[in-house]
Amino acid sequence: MDGAARAPGAGTVLNAIATGTGSAFAIDRFIEAHVSLSTSPGIVAEVAEDEAADTTLITSCVEVTLDRFAPPDIQGGSVRTESELPMAAGLKSSSAAANATVLATLDALDVTDVDRLDACRIGVAAARDAGVTITGAFDDASASMLGGVTVTDNGEDKLCRHDRFEYHVAVHTPPERAYSAETDVDRCRAVAPVATIVAELARDGRYAAAMTVNGFAFAGALGFSTEPMVTALPDIAGVSLSGTGPSTVAIGTAAQIDGVVDRWQELSGSVFRTRTNNEGAVVEVDR
Repeated sequence: MDGAARAPGAGTVLNAIATGTGSAFAIDRFIEAHVSLSTSPGIVAEVAEDEAADTTLITSCVEVTLDRFAPPDIQGGSVRTESELPMAAGLKSSSAAANATVLATLDALDVTDVDRLDACRIGVAAARDAGVTITGAFDDASASMLGGVTVTDNGEDKLCRHDRFEYHVAVHTPPERAYSAETDVDRCRAVAPVATIVAELARDGRYAAAMTVNGFAFAGALGFSTEPMVTALPDIAGVSLSGTGPSTVAIGTAAQIDGVVDRWQELSGSVFRTRTNNEGAVVEVDR
């Protein structure tokens, strides 16, 4: 009983910590999950890139999915993830890992009738249980699961808007890492008046403008340098601190992204370019 799936990471339009409303868009960088189930109790979990990585989230995803859908004789198994995303970089690696693991577990169980948003909510519940998210991250998880760009009410795990999103993307990640669970929530909530304006822009489909306002507000609240964002402007559609940092994401045309990548390569850290993703998470049929 084996299953495999992959889910994309995402960039931020609106950080949900301040008001509970969030927005994110999927990018073409993925996490794959491979699950094997057995009649023996217990879950063995592994993150390919880091043998010492915390596997609580992916273990919880398998357990929650088995509790809901497995026959009585299936007691455990193993899960392994492989990532194209840097961890703790604000690129929604936790949401992508959760989505991929849930879908891979459903694939191993040969369960095919679960709505993708319901599968997404399973991963969100597991992330809350694992303590790796402040808001539940339904905005990040929904963008990763569905592709495109989503606007969500994270308090209700409700999808408010979902659109296709067609941009080239640049990502700058400084050397440091930032873990969501360690975020200064009070400072994020202090920018709630700005986040409310960003939410209005996102609900109106003005995503590029929304993410730029969001980026400056949350970089200030969390103490991150605004230099990558200033360096990207004005020749870009939108730019933001992604999640709770430290990565910055920019969207635009291919030529605009070429220019941003050239300028960002002069900063410390790493830079990569990709595209937005409108497919979302998928079961790997050919494995």
